[in-house]
Amino acid sequence: MGPLELYEYARLDAVGLRELIRAGEVTATEVESVARAAIAQVDADLDALTLPMFDPALDHSPDGSLSGVPFVIKDSGPFAKGVPFALGSLSIRGAVAAVDHDLMTRFRTAGLVTLGQTTAPEFGLNFATESVRYGPTRNPWALGRGVGGSSGGSAALVAAGAVPLAHGNDGAGSLRVPASCCGLVGLKPSRGRIPCGPLVGEAGFGHIYEFALTRTVRDTAHLLDAVAAPPIGEKYAAPTLADRYADAMRADPGRLRVALTTEPWGGGSAVDPQVSAAAVAAGAILEWIGHTVTEEHPQFDAEDVVEASMLTAVSTGAAILRAPHRPDPALLEAVSRTVLQETQAFTALDVAAALDAQHRVTRSIGMFFTRFDLLVTPTVAWLPVPHGTLDYDDPRHSVRSWLRRIFEFGPFTAPFNVSGHPAISLPLASSREGLPIGIQLVAATGREDLLVQVAAQCEQAAPWKDRQPSIFAD
Repeated sequence: MGPLELYEYARLDAVGLRELIRAGEVTATEVESVARAAIAQVDADLDALTLPMFDPALDHSPDGSLSGVPFVIKDSGPFAKGVPFALGSLSIRGAVAAVDHDLMTRFRTAGLVTLGQTTAPEFGLNFATESVRYGPTRNPWALGRGVGGSSGGSAALVAAGAVPLAHGNDGAGSLRVPASCCGLVGLKPSRGRIPCGPLVGEAGFGHIYEFALTRTVRDTAHLLDAVAAPPIGEKYAAPTLADRYADAMRADPGRLRVALTTEPWGGGSAVDPQVSAAAVAAGAILEWIGHTVTEEHPQFDAEDVVEASMLTAVSTGAAILRAPHRPDPALLEAVSRTVLQETQAFTALDVAAALDAQHRVTRSIGMFFTRFDLLVTPTVAWLPVPHGTLDYDDPRHSVRSWLRRIFEFGPFTAPFNVSGHPAISLPLASSREGLPIGIQLVAATGREDLLVQVAAQCEQAAPWKDRQPSIFAD
């Protein structure tokens, strides 16, 4: 083929780009050059980068399974050695990662070409990527609406065709929520599937999970194969898969017992009728494929999810308070100030109560998956919301009231951070306005293989690859 054109690049997923490089039809240098042009083009509208692009790209293997594929990382803390980070906060200046996160080491070994760092809300504690430091990251489907959070900058660039996949992490839905808002595939792996060292022993008491956003199921499967080796010496380790995920994706899962719900636990959220209809339609797709679908959901107290999620918030606060870059409270957004105050007041008895709530939720969901193979829900309750809807700089909130606020928008995701079960958001629907609607699939612990199998079936039955937002690299 001739020189790689921008419109060709933007329509290829990571596996497609790697195949072209391996076949000698394009060079990795050529792909990187086109990726830089694509990022520059769309970021002018999206405001998804925290820093100028890395020049040169971060070190990576030339021989990995995804060598030559462009990539970006999230501003979620010290992740890549030598790269500044701010966690989306005005209060953090001059902080630089001293070592690689274990997952970053695996990204480098896979050969991913890391070209930049993406925006996140302050301390990652919002489902909107609209920090005071960086301003709002705009949705390529509708610039006046948000991209979700907290992995919103990564989601924006993948959706706009600037990179085929991007790093993110998920403490209550922070991969799946942006995936839903931006029309992407967002997998939260099982607890213990992806390492969280060397600086952190268990991120957020085991509630925070690292992985990535993609546009295709096969990219998700191939990236899992590249980075999901069992963590060494960590508290949690998910069951290992005998096969490769890329191979498991093509296997027939058989006739599955699928539960479907469009009702948030506790009934505290009003679900948009278009979102509910999209989840019901996803159930119909699964029935057409050959699975058995029943309206059912796990039974647990939604307040237990709020209480258990306090572990995520206070562990984040504790990490900030212990760090050498301890922030100036005057430069923090209002909810962050509250998080730090409540973290310092949190007692061992409070931790015990939150852990008790976590165990109640985990046992309920675990029992549920003895009766069902899969659970289907909306990913979020609403369509992507206008900027400012989830105002993190609102001084009226306690940590619990803030969690309840963001769980109005995203009530379906956090329970599975608490329980450790794998969950994936798929872009199976669009609203009348043309906005993405994500559908969440959840499986038993360790069954990412089942999720990618069913996700691949859905992708074939209701393909989304030809949908493109108005801001797209072409």
